[in-house]
Amino acid sequence: MFLDLSRHKAYADTALLRAIRDVPQAREDAELCAAFHHILLANRFWLLLILGRDFDFEAESNAPKDFSSIAERYRATQAEESAWLERLDDRDLSRLIQTPHLPDYKLTVAHGWMQVCLHSQGHRAQCAKRLRSLGGNPPMLDFVLWLKDRPAPAWW
Repeated sequence: MFLDLSRHKAYADTALLRAIRDVPQAREDAELCAAFHHILLANRFWLLLILGRDFDFEAESNAPKDFSSIAERYRATQAEESAWLERLDDRDLSRLIQTPHLPDYKLTVAHGWMQVCLHSQGHRAQCAKRLRSLGGNPPMLDFVLWLKDRPAPAWW
């Protein structure tokens, strides 16, 4: 289930980015770009924490200037996630991690990554609504529909 949620997240992020790319006013919309940058920022925070790498908040917070740059950061992050997921095992999922943002919490890797999946799901819904208001047509991103064929992310 954990891997399915992670793979669905990658597919859904990419599918929505593709839909935004196809609508010029959406591609240039500051609200959509800010929302996708926020999703990416949170995603990268947890990924780097789990991988034991430093998260440079100041550098990561510098939002890309255009939609293509945001999409490229997503592609690079998904590549890192995929490499990690390929070697993931139960022992790693149960490993404890600690974030300075929640100093009294003891979380497992599974808890942290579930946060990534659920957090991105909520913001994708907001982005889909915004895309529709700009004249775009958001793709169907339901998890149960994805399960049928389990398509991989389709980058352009």
